[in-house]
Amino acid sequence: MAVTSPKDKYFGVWLIFFLLGLGTLLPWNFFMTATMYFTSRLKDSSLVNSSANQTEAEGEHRSILEAKFNNVMTLCAMLPLLLCTCLNSFLHTLISQHLRVVGSLLVILFVFIITSVLVKVPLEPLPFFYITMVKIVIINSFGAVLQGSLFGMAGFLPASYTTPIMSGQGLAGTFAAFAMICAITSGSELHNAAFGYFITACFVIFLSLLSYILLPKLEFFRFYQDRNRKQRPDEQNSVNLMNTERKEEPAGQARQQNISMVKIFKKIWLLALSVCFTFTVTIGTFPAITADTKSTIDDRDSWDLYFIPVSCFLLFNLCDWGGRSLTAVCMWPQKESLLLPVFILCRLVFIPLFMLCNVQPRLHLPVFFHHDGFFIVFMIFFAFSNGYLASLCMCYGPKNVLPHEAETAGAIMAFFLSLGLALGAALSFLIRALV
Repeated sequence: MAVTSPKDKYFGVWLIFFLLGLGTLLPWNFFMTATMYFTSRLKDSSLVNSSANQTEAEGEHRSILEAKFNNVMTLCAMLPLLLCTCLNSFLHTLISQHLRVVGSLLVILFVFIITSVLVKVPLEPLPFFYITMVKIVIINSFGAVLQGSLFGMAGFLPASYTTPIMSGQGLAGTFAAFAMICAITSGSELHNAAFGYFITACFVIFLSLLSYILLPKLEFFRFYQDRNRKQRPDEQNSVNLMNTERKEEPAGQARQQNISMVKIFKKIWLLALSVCFTFTVTIGTFPAITADTKSTIDDRDSWDLYFIPVSCFLLFNLCDWGGRSLTAVCMWPQKESLLLPVFILCRLVFIPLFMLCNVQPRLHLPVFFHHDGFFIVFMIFFAFSNGYLASLCMCYGPKNVLPHEAETAGAIMAFFLSLGLALGAALSFLIRALV
């Protein structure tokens, strides 16, 4: 009686989920990687003119908006992400999946079109700052809804179809950093390079939208979607406490639904706090501290232009992706081992290490690690450990509970991941002020 599922021809569904995974984190990564463009638009013209003939570090003449941009940007990204990750658990019962995915992609595409247009529109620093922060709030709010909807959509497919989503998300930052490097390499002025950069983002988001529209036309996806629809009424009846079918279930089973979240959290609390702490350290440092690090090499006409795009953003995303990928072949330490939280606590050392690099401007701490090589080595270990340890936590969480509790455990882990991002964004203000 069992119906055999059709094959995923040419890996079409796999590729579409990879592209949609890329589309969930690509918008934020494009904004984060383009910090040089945004801060250049926030320069105070009076400060620039007064220091035009001076050879002092340009950080000493930064405006308040320029100096606080990375911190405020991170906070405006992570708080809406946390809030909308929570809201999405309610939205999926009120708004259809199709509307959530298409609507989110259209809004994000519209924001990037506006961003591309504004590259050519002269604006005063303060209005430009406010407009940029509003755009960051919007793309991360709708990005959270898109991400939650995408994982929900993958839920009724075979388990292996979560992998392309994670792979796509892992490559989003690398793609954004590489696109920025290509834009700089083109030799265009910063504003012209930024225009091409944001147009590239528009194209990728539009491609994601087209791929989602194509998805229901593929037989493999349609088979699992139809099977999910047939099962859904039974699921709804089983959780409806007013339904007559409650007689078929033990009286305590429905009651247990109310306490299961607490019981599941008790099983995974250490892993949940671990993933939260991992991202608190990461976002507290990256990009608020790392993007303000300056090269100490004298040839400022070439390497200094590429230092942050390559050594900060591209290197971080490549190593982070490498760390995530390693968990597919190696998962050590084991989920019961205390070494995992110990290793995660050890990542605290990266905060003072990056603070003692050539972060500019600085008021309190001396520069201890002058050479660019120190920053690059720290970044490799920082990014790789983030990807590897966070992925271990996210993999172990659902495995620490019973099979029917795995979905709830995954949702709890996702919430604590988002909480870590938000706490890191808030902490970045303090860390940056101490430098």
